[in-house]
Amino acid sequence: MDYPLVDRLGNIFSKMLLHPTYRFLLLLAGAPIHLVVYFVFLRRKNQSLHTTRLDELEAEWTSSGYRNNLLAETKEQLERKHRFFGQPIISEKLNREANRIAGAKFKEALLSQLKAQPSGIGQSQVTYADTFTGLIRHPAFLAASFVPGFLMYALMLIYGNAYLKYIIERLVMTVFVIFGVAFLVFTILYLSPMNPAANIIGETATAEQIAAFNKLYGLDQPYLAQLWHTFQGILTFDLGKSFAGSEDVATSIAAKFPVTLTLTAVSTVIAVLIALPIGLVSATRPNSFFDYTFMLLALIGLSIPNFWQGLILILNFSIKLQWLPATYNPHNALTMIMPIVVLGTGLTAAVARMTRSSTLEVIHEDYITTARAKGLSRGQVLWKHAVGNALIPIITIIGLQFGAMLGGAAVTEKVFNISGIGNYIVDKQFIPDIPSIMGGVIYTAITISIVNVIIDILYAFFDPRIRSRMKQY
Repeated sequence: MDYPLVDRLGNIFSKMLLHPTYRFLLLLAGAPIHLVVYFVFLRRKNQSLHTTRLDELEAEWTSSGYRNNLLAETKEQLERKHRFFGQPIISEKLNREANRIAGAKFKEALLSQLKAQPSGIGQSQVTYADTFTGLIRHPAFLAASFVPGFLMYALMLIYGNAYLKYIIERLVMTVFVIFGVAFLVFTILYLSPMNPAANIIGETATAEQIAAFNKLYGLDQPYLAQLWHTFQGILTFDLGKSFAGSEDVATSIAAKFPVTLTLTAVSTVIAVLIALPIGLVSATRPNSFFDYTFMLLALIGLSIPNFWQGLILILNFSIKLQWLPATYNPHNALTMIMPIVVLGTGLTAAVARMTRSSTLEVIHEDYITTARAKGLSRGQVLWKHAVGNALIPIITIIGLQFGAMLGGAAVTEKVFNISGIGNYIVDKQFIPDIPSIMGGVIYTAITISIVNVIIDILYAFFDPRIRSRMKQY
């Protein structure tokens, strides 16, 4: 048997038992195996040296009269206490209390005596983790436990790989975030004073028509029942039918969401490619003409509202110059230019400013001065030492801005008449079309959560301190 592998599994098992969540998952995933391990653990514990010694010492002290003397002494103290406070002495109650106190003192004295001995309890105590490790050292037990304990061993292997564990934990957190967002959005829509039936059928709708509409779409059910159906739809990828038009929500969003995602992703890539060099130039030449010019442009970019910028671009490049189409057309790449510029302006400005401030903070650190003193060139110091350590806050701002762009693209889509997810959600909000809104929000939440997972992975890739903490945990 490969004992190093077994010892590693035993070490992982011991560490997992220290964390309540992993301990619960471990016991749940390998419940049949743990029944056997626990039975063996109890048997070994009862047969262990410290238990045998404890029994021997207890018999020795009992036969010597120590326990009876302790009981008599305790009973005498209780009687004096009752007489001092003028309390009636009830023999049965007094004997019961004296036995309890004397028993506790006797056990405490036994344990203290064992701890003081070289072969006492501290050296010979049997642990559950040791029992498990000892059992899996036997090839027959390991082979027999593989099928019923497959999930348990898979969980242990995931826990033993720091990077895989790091990713899995964040994916699990993403699931909770998605359902948390769904719960919050559904609750807000449920409490909304707007009436979907009246808004869709019209002001002339009768009470019977509204009741029939509510029954058809389950709006007459209690809050918890509707919430449960919504969660079921998310789990089964069945988002239902929209209130307006009875269109399949998943199909509609699948056609609209890629448009918004493409515009946001392209805007992000272009913005980062422009902003990083600008921020680095400003940081390496602080208080220069380039620095003041670039930061002024960045401040203007942060201050311009998207809708105003979009209208100005349409007025100049579509109406006056007629260089670019004013509205979006998926079959014409030129129609993407102005929406990408509008979406990317704020991100470019934010990343440029963050790159400048983060790089300025890093290049004044002691290790940068040491690298220069060693004779490294300016470019080597900048790219090998400064940029890598300055990337963490830059990656953070890119992730945050991407989520803001994806969730806030509705204004840009309205200006350029883009049939994207933001435009779709805004149109459905005024009904409110709960299945459509929930579908759009869930798709957006999933995408933003995945981006956050990628950002967390990039943290570990660029920052050795995070990698070190991952391996220690």
